[in-house]
Amino acid sequence: MARVTDEVPLTLEGEPPKTLGVLDQGALWANLGVSLLGFSGALFLLNPLGDAPLSLAAALVATVVGSLIGTAMVGLSAVPGTRTGQPAMVLLRGLFGAKISYVPTVLNIVQMLGWGAFELWVIAKAATAIFGGVPYQVWVIAAGVLTTALTIWPLGAVRILRRYVTIGVIVSMLWFTWFFLTEAPAPTGGSWTAFAPAVDYVIALSVSWVPVAADFARHSRSGRAAFTGVVGGYTLAQVACLGLGVYAVAIAGADAVLADSTAVFNPFVAVPVGALFFGILVLRETDQSFANVYSTTVSLQNLMPRMDRRVISAAIGVLTVAIALVVDVTSYGAFLGVIGAVFVPMFAVLAVDYFVLGGSRRWNTAEDAPARWSMLVPWALGFVAYWLTTSTPTIAAWDGFWASARELIGFTRQSWMNGALGAAVVAAIVTVLAGLLTSGSRRSAAR
Repeated sequence: MARVTDEVPLTLEGEPPKTLGVLDQGALWANLGVSLLGFSGALFLLNPLGDAPLSLAAALVATVVGSLIGTAMVGLSAVPGTRTGQPAMVLLRGLFGAKISYVPTVLNIVQMLGWGAFELWVIAKAATAIFGGVPYQVWVIAAGVLTTALTIWPLGAVRILRRYVTIGVIVSMLWFTWFFLTEAPAPTGGSWTAFAPAVDYVIALSVSWVPVAADFARHSRSGRAAFTGVVGGYTLAQVACLGLGVYAVAIAGADAVLADSTAVFNPFVAVPVGALFFGILVLRETDQSFANVYSTTVSLQNLMPRMDRRVISAAIGVLTVAIALVVDVTSYGAFLGVIGAVFVPMFAVLAVDYFVLGGSRRWNTAEDAPARWSMLVPWALGFVAYWLTTSTPTIAAWDGFWASARELIGFTRQSWMNGALGAAVVAAIVTVLAGLLTSGSRRSAAR
């Protein structure tokens, strides 16, 4: 067991240990990049619009491009956590002020609970594919107990991932890759028409970890180690995961996966010794639920800084299990779109303010950090830009609203437009303008 001094402090008032090197970060993010949800998610990658399938080449290029863009965002969002020693939602005190930071904190808590429930659901479904006689509810509860235990010793969990789990995951992925490439029919046909929404989808997969990155990077030995671990580990793993998923979908049949996303697990179990290697991936999936529950815990500490994180983790673990027992996963794609729309522009605002406008020299994460209402403007405009430029469908009524908004302002979305990039660019430009106006006002006042 790790020494107490090597673990995360129980409250925000404790000093965070700097014990994670680049290998620790790389192993953590590589494991997070391999997701059982990603295998079925390959269906969204191949046909994000539902009526314009991508060619295999287009899908693979979209995976690489989207992963690099998304992980670069996640990696940059990790660096301020390393420098300040603060988790992600506490960092937002410096961007928005302490009180306003509660708004994105609540949004993050909601999305992390959703992700945690998704992960318990997929673990239980995957385990059922191996051991069909055990009820779904038993697997959810078992995965929830293991997840909660990991959140009690989070840095110890990261070290276990590096030393033991990562090797098993690499061997398992290579095993499945060998059989899929030699036995599975490669997807044929398709086009590049839906390339932009496919990139949007992959970016959303990656950028959903932006609100988590600093929670672990605060324990990194350097910003370079945190950034390298995120970009290198997650990019390689996500590209491999989605690429493997493309072939798994081809074997299972797109219609079968569309009707039941867990059908994509069957090809993995069917290969020789597949149950053993797929079982390793199922067990590893608990790092996903662990990261989500732990991030929910430290996000709540932004609201309750002196609350013992172990108590919060236990409560969140129970709540996540309860949600997973009744969760509806049919809105998975829509869920990712909403996440991207909220956190991509927020990241852009933070990155520009912190790295470009000199925020790193004055970043105030105190409980009484003054409100910065002006920073809400670029965030909001970036959110709007996302929905004006994205082509990824979510919920019919919501998509209809933005279609009407485009018509009202006379804006025509072009096929090459990308929602995530549109949101980031608009938010970044408006943040720069706001910074220039603020600095100009200060100079005038000084005279």
